[in-house]
Amino acid sequence: MADVAREAGVALGTVSRVVNGQPVGKEYRKKVEDAIARLGYRYNSSGRALRTDRTNSVALIIPNTINPYFASLVHHINIELEKRGRRGLLWLTEYNQKRENEVISMALQNRVDGIIALTYNPDLVIPDSIPFVTIDRFFSVSVPCVASDNFGGGWLAANRLAELGCKKLAFMRIGSTLTNEPSKRKEGFVSACVKLGLPFEIMTLEDGAPMREFEDFLSAHQHGGRLDFDGLFFGTDSLAWRMIQVLRRMGVRVPEDVQVIGFDGIRMFGDQSLIVSTIVQPVQEIAEACVSTLLSRHLSGVPSLICLPVHYEYGGTTLDRPDEGSPDREGDPSDSAC
Repeated sequence: MADVAREAGVALGTVSRVVNGQPVGKEYRKKVEDAIARLGYRYNSSGRALRTDRTNSVALIIPNTINPYFASLVHHINIELEKRGRRGLLWLTEYNQKRENEVISMALQNRVDGIIALTYNPDLVIPDSIPFVTIDRFFSVSVPCVASDNFGGGWLAANRLAELGCKKLAFMRIGSTLTNEPSKRKEGFVSACVKLGLPFEIMTLEDGAPMREFEDFLSAHQHGGRLDFDGLFFGTDSLAWRMIQVLRRMGVRVPEDVQVIGFDGIRMFGDQSLIVSTIVQPVQEIAEACVSTLLSRHLSGVPSLICLPVHYEYGGTTLDRPDEGSPDREGDPSDSAC
């Protein structure tokens, strides 16, 4: 930095402000940047970390990037980190509970400034020495959790199917043994069905159970070529899409014979058409909330649950018109925070 200062004819402090992204006059910035280019100067982030005890890096721990929803989370969290001059370090756990604790240890060894995690280990050890934000899972009032309004989303799905003329509904999901925020999708769905007086059934598979059980459930509810249900709500869009293929093999038409709503807001190729009609999670807002909460100076003043609103969007598997949104309803839980 001293060499750059001499080459540019400016004070050492000016060079420091330029390389650290702090405000400096345009003329001085150009002199410094030109000197950096001529000398081939490279900023020593490791040296700065040793001096300041900060690396400007944040660990993101997530199951995988094969799941389109997880991939979208990674994309938007990385954007939010870059906006704030931070870099993201990505660790994938593949749902391996032991690995979740291991990657937290590795993140600490890499001296990250904070951790954002979506985890499934019931015995996860959260270190007290570092800012920690979770997605979709509440640990304690001292560990902020960011989630969408899962209860409101379940309520909204049941109401939307009822508005579209469905008379008997079913909810199908793959359930974790953990008590987490996505579990509330079922609670919202059941609450709405009870209030509407609609008959319904619930089919839940535990993690790792064979998917064939879902097919057996649907087959057991098909009589004379017709399905007992005319409306299905699935815990995720991915599951909804898979089961639509099963329904078609059974000779059941979607949406003519049965209307389908998923949950997440997954789009083809990441940003094209929705794969099913769905309850859309606000992924960009979730990412922004995770990053801004993690970088907050006083986590003790942050709510233990940050709950963001969801909305319904048509994706071709329901009978509403493509340009028809979900009408506002007084008292709809999905219109407010948890």
